[in-house]
Amino acid sequence: MIGVVESFSSSYREARTKFLEAASAAGLQVESHVHPLKGRDGEVLAMDVAREGPADAKSLLVITSACHGVEGYCGTGVQVHALHDAEWRRKALDQGVAVLYVHALNPYGFSHVRRVTQENVDLNRNFHDFSKPLPVNAGYREIHSLLLPEVWPPDEANIAAIGKFIAERGEKAYQSAISGGQYEFEDGLFFGGKAPTWSNQTIRKVLRAHGQKVERLAWIDIHTGLGPNGHGERIFACRDDDVAYARAKAWWGGNGATPITSIYDGSSTSAFLTGLMWNCMYEECPQAEYTGIAMEYGTQPVLAVMQALRGDHWLNKHPHAPAALAAQIKQDMMDAFYTDTDSWKGQIVSQARQSMFQAVDGLSGRA
Repeated sequence: MIGVVESFSSSYREARTKFLEAASAAGLQVESHVHPLKGRDGEVLAMDVAREGPADAKSLLVITSACHGVEGYCGTGVQVHALHDAEWRRKALDQGVAVLYVHALNPYGFSHVRRVTQENVDLNRNFHDFSKPLPVNAGYREIHSLLLPEVWPPDEANIAAIGKFIAERGEKAYQSAISGGQYEFEDGLFFGGKAPTWSNQTIRKVLRAHGQKVERLAWIDIHTGLGPNGHGERIFACRDDDVAYARAKAWWGGNGATPITSIYDGSSTSAFLTGLMWNCMYEECPQAEYTGIAMEYGTQPVLAVMQALRGDHWLNKHPHAPAALAAQIKQDMMDAFYTDTDSWKGQIVSQARQSMFQAVDGLSGRA
């Protein structure tokens, strides 16, 4: 078994290699859904899937990374460590729970150190019925031009205008306007798209293949960028359903664990969001009782994270920016979504591991 720190990687290429090697060492077959584009260094990109457990299992736990590309630097460490963790694997097998590891939901963003897909789409705002009218984000419309100024770093006038908005409306309103999801500005932040992305279509295919015959489904989707550094917030990731919320609390909120939070009652650090990925679980596996959480690990204060995202989107619009500025923007992105210290990595794995054990107990009726 490799150690906690060694489970993490400094590039997508390294992360994918470690995941494939870990799956092979565990004796698992990997199905690779190859992305149409190449990575930052010309490498093959793929959504890699490994399943362990009975083929006829009635319960399935899905563990996913890199919904928001760059956040995969965190999630991959959890998945690689889990595949080397004999105690964890035995726990799931003994309780009859199959485990589906989906590595790099958004491999393009992971490799290119972006949060979005190759379509500049926030994957976790992309799960809509696009034949119907899309949500309107009036708050984002108001500040889009401020978020992406002509020059970077922003000049004094831009800084003052953003500061005025926050002073008058509050930091929460600023966060909500930006991160809630918008469907109007294709070059903007948190753009939800006009159609299903490659990643949207591919994860649906994976769920149809592995989830349509199970009775109980749980999903732990690993994210970073909100909350205190190293703290793993467990955000309820289902429909606004009191029964499912009570079930999630029973599974993940007991025994001294971090309480479950929700975007529906305002207890989460996340704003209320639209087009969330877990919608596809109900659509692709309607026969199953579904319970899920997003594990949201803190890195930097929210305004610093938003600033890093602004810089990344500015760079995407200005690909010929000076090399030193481009490198600084990419480093700011890494710092905003991944704290590269041994202690942070230890916090990530220990909290994720606890949530995985709790999910297995919940799925097998032992919560």
